[in-house]
Amino acid sequence: MGAFEYQALDARGRTRKGVSTGDSARQVRQQLREKGLTPLSVIVVAEDVPQRQAGSPTRRVRIKVNDLCVITRQFATLLGSGLTVEESLSALTQQSEGYQVKSVLSGIRSMVLEGRSLADAIADYPRSFPGIYHASVAAGEQSGNLDVVLEGLADYLEARQGLQQRISIAMIYPIILTVVAILIVSGLLTYVVPQVVKVFEDTGQQLPLLTRGLIGLSEFLRAYGVWILGGLLILIFGLMFLLRDPKKRYVFHKLLLNLPGVRRLSRTLNTARLARTLAIMTGSGVPLLSAMRATEGVVSNLVLRGNLRDAAEEVSEGVSISRALGKSQNFPPLLTQMVASGESSGKLDHMLDKAASALEREMEARLAVLVGFFEPAMIVIMGGIVLVIVLAILLPIFDLNQLIG
Repeated sequence: MGAFEYQALDARGRTRKGVSTGDSARQVRQQLREKGLTPLSVIVVAEDVPQRQAGSPTRRVRIKVNDLCVITRQFATLLGSGLTVEESLSALTQQSEGYQVKSVLSGIRSMVLEGRSLADAIADYPRSFPGIYHASVAAGEQSGNLDVVLEGLADYLEARQGLQQRISIAMIYPIILTVVAILIVSGLLTYVVPQVVKVFEDTGQQLPLLTRGLIGLSEFLRAYGVWILGGLLILIFGLMFLLRDPKKRYVFHKLLLNLPGVRRLSRTLNTARLARTLAIMTGSGVPLLSAMRATEGVVSNLVLRGNLRDAAEEVSEGVSISRALGKSQNFPPLLTQMVASGESSGKLDHMLDKAASALEREMEARLAVLVGFFEPAMIVIMGGIVLVIVLAILLPIFDLNQLIG
């Protein structure tokens, strides 16, 4: 039974795409007709794969992390139950709901049927599977423990996704609070203050300095607010464009590592990723040097990525990994100490995993402290701004009462 990519028209004349399995293209067309679809084209994935180039649409498919976690966990379960790689891929293809995921899995299955290894087939889809995936699967195939390796990969992907979600959730509240505060203050200054101040314009009295300053700021925002917003947007997009250049991005990342507060957070986040990835790869049987080179992709800070690359070069010359990592002084001492302990005890993967867990806990604690500090700070700042606005409005009223008295 082979895999087929098809295009068909439904009853409303809309084009439907998908992947189906069958003994022949004719059988697949019959299946489509039974579903009320009019087949336009049915292509055998196995015959189409060798003709595809690395830049073809299927090869450019990105599989979402959540989908990749589910696929990996199911793959490990199927292999552990005694199914072959081909049978497991066939079951995964049938169970998957997304067209793109089905296409990728069908292509991999077809290459496996042609005699290629699973790792080689996965390597043809670099945008669908991270580098750690290919290296770990290759090690699992060589050792004969592919199901165990996939279980570890599933744990790794789920832990990494969970960490990213916790960071995102922690940042949502401060961002929303900041945006709402800016909108409220802008609305008060642009629309509320001018309406209230109009009451005092006909009295002819000299307005207090605080009130005159607030009126000036309000008029400035009304006249140039749109231009200021446009300038900020241009500045943001300009910085994003500049950071596309690796050299400028390297300078920016170096700056992050020198800023108090930000330095430790950025370093801890990247080091936790590094330790977690190295732990799963070395635990899967990937050679240390290959694991270090494959781990570069998960380190987002270019300075730390360069330090890791230099450390890999030193390891290739016989230097211990703990000493190589410690030379840059950009990696936390916790990592180098636990790596040294793992090297001496022969349990490097275990110590790397413990280091990753400790670093992740430290980062989450720091984020919790920052968020906990940010909330009362924003409340105090907002209260101060509102107090100034209220005083600027009330002071003329007090002066007016004194004149009447």
